[in-house]
Amino acid sequence: MERKIPTANDSETGSDAGLLNELRPVQTNCSWYLASSDLNQLLATAVTVPYGEKDPVPGACNVEFSLDVDPNVYLRYNLYETVITFAPANLGSARGNNAPPCDIKREQETRWRLLYDIYQYFLPENNLSDTVLLAHLHRMSMVQAIMSNGIKLLTLNSEQMTKVSFSSIPGQGVIYNVIVRDPLLNTSAAYVPVHTYACNFTNVMDNCYTLGKASTRVFFTFCALFGLFICFFGHQFLKTEFFFMGFIIVGFLIFILLTRVTVMGYDGLLGVTSASGIIGGLLFVGFWWRFGCPHVCLLLVGLVLGFLTASIVFFTPIGDYGTFHDDTVFWLTFACISLVVPVAFLVSAKTLNIFTCSVVGSYTLVLAVDSYVFTSLTYITLNIVKRAVNQEFSSVYTSVPFQTNDFIMIALWVVLSVSGVATQLYREREKTPFPPTPYLLWIRDRERRKTNVLDPSYHLPPLRERILIRLAQFRDFFRRDQLTGERSPLLL
Repeated sequence: MERKIPTANDSETGSDAGLLNELRPVQTNCSWYLASSDLNQLLATAVTVPYGEKDPVPGACNVEFSLDVDPNVYLRYNLYETVITFAPANLGSARGNNAPPCDIKREQETRWRLLYDIYQYFLPENNLSDTVLLAHLHRMSMVQAIMSNGIKLLTLNSEQMTKVSFSSIPGQGVIYNVIVRDPLLNTSAAYVPVHTYACNFTNVMDNCYTLGKASTRVFFTFCALFGLFICFFGHQFLKTEFFFMGFIIVGFLIFILLTRVTVMGYDGLLGVTSASGIIGGLLFVGFWWRFGCPHVCLLLVGLVLGFLTASIVFFTPIGDYGTFHDDTVFWLTFACISLVVPVAFLVSAKTLNIFTCSVVGSYTLVLAVDSYVFTSLTYITLNIVKRAVNQEFSSVYTSVPFQTNDFIMIALWVVLSVSGVATQLYREREKTPFPPTPYLLWIRDRERRKTNVLDPSYHLPPLRERILIRLAQFRDFFRRDQLTGERSPLLL
């Protein structure tokens, strides 16, 4: 077989790579060659897609990448976001004719009338198999298949940058592709699909197969055990609940602050967050012990429920509306939702407290499960954390997959929440909404002992005198026993 020497403009190296060949007027066939520099076995698949003269040409107005006509979608990712970029397309032309110019800006006659639809496709959860990836890539290679299987996220016009950001989901396979449309001729063409797992397969540690850190598992397992107790017994053990809520509030704020202003490693960051949360929990309990103020404490507790409620709202497709890509609009709306929830429930503070205990406590189990098995529900709060610590995250699209694990976890979360609310409401139905503060009980007990002469404890001598009297009784008892052999009963 004749050996082909690739040139810079008719070859591409890498995965998810594609080429676009323009056929000459008399050309009847076209050949492609595949070579691998890896000595190991290579698993690959090839798809050929024909287009006519009226179809737009993907990447034909490329000025950024290496190929003159580059139909590839380029992808990069980090911990927070996955970014795709692609070259603008051009209008189609018949064989042998010159393509329309890319730089003349007349909307109805040049490529500036073209539209770009961005599609996303999620691979099966917890499946990193190459064969599964290749099978699903076929579903995102041709226009009709992309429209049938993919999720359309947005449409860009030719005035906008050909760059889109998405939330990174480590360990979850995602395929992205772009369909360019000519609205005047009602034709379309697809770019070359690109995929990512937002993780590295070759790292010795923290690769795609070992994403769950031991420290993360320990942290969230303890939180889940604590949370399940709060879910069913939080209102009964009020000081324990307040410690848990103080831990969440202070730990969350410290984590955001340290992530923004330091370069501390993950394990160190988790350790400092845990220590700060414990201090915050103790301070919350100390405030309740000294001052009481149930409505002030319940407002802070309700803010945790409000935060979770606002996170759920923006976890839905509402969060991807262009309006909320503006940080000011987003955070003002988020703050309003977070405040409305506790204020609306303050007329029944007991119900607010029980509902918060059950919903927030059971959600910690969802977080713990995710450290062992992937579930998208963790991104309810994780997307908010990402936006708080990364200023560029505001433009990111945060859609996530909903598959078997997610539906199971939703059902479990709902069952635990309803069970916790029902159990606590039934147990607390005849009790006062909130007990008096421990400090107030201590003051009342001290005053009662000082003023109530009928109280037997009023007649007890001070502790020091009682100890001296008891020692003298023991001494006299042993002396009489030695002299007379008689035993005298101790005066208690």
